[in-house]
Amino acid sequence: MAVRLLDGEQAAELEGQLKEVFAEAFAEPPYGDGPADVERAFRRFRSQVRRRGFRAAIAFDGDTVVGMAYGYPLSANTGWWDTLIDPVPEDLRREDGKRTFGLFELAVRPGWRRQGVATRMHRVLIEGIDNARVMLNSRAEATAAQASYRAWGYRRVGAAIPWEGAARHDVMVLELTRPAART
Repeated sequence: MAVRLLDGEQAAELEGQLKEVFAEAFAEPPYGDGPADVERAFRRFRSQVRRRGFRAAIAFDGDTVVGMAYGYPLSANTGWWDTLIDPVPEDLRREDGKRTFGLFELAVRPGWRRQGVATRMHRVLIEGIDNARVMLNSRAEATAAQASYRAWGYRRVGAAIPWEGAARHDVMVLELTRPAART
């Protein structure tokens, strides 16, 4: 098992295999995603890979992609915080283009779960970034994912409906640096 850190161009070359990972990982409950959901996610992916600071940690078993984690720093005018349905302090919402790394997808094929793949991808993905925190959305019913996020140090800061027609998601934040240490 190897985890490689890729940029947007390199990740885009693996779109077909990444779609397979997404389709397998999110077909199961609580998601129940089908072909239309996969296509919607990869329309976003094609735009995301072109974002400044995009990076992906991709897990390989030989030549087979078995997991993916990717994201990029949120822009100063991101709309991500606008999807919140719980009120949060304004300081939590403040973005400057560098403060928050958005983790947009993390998925492991079912046959490779409970082997530390997600933990390794997460570590590789955020290692060396100079953002103060990482933010992600996760379905509350995704108990295994939620347990991993909490074990990695994430805390729930609110709830959101991240896109029209989406289920309610927990918004979770992992602090990477203490605010007092930032200059």
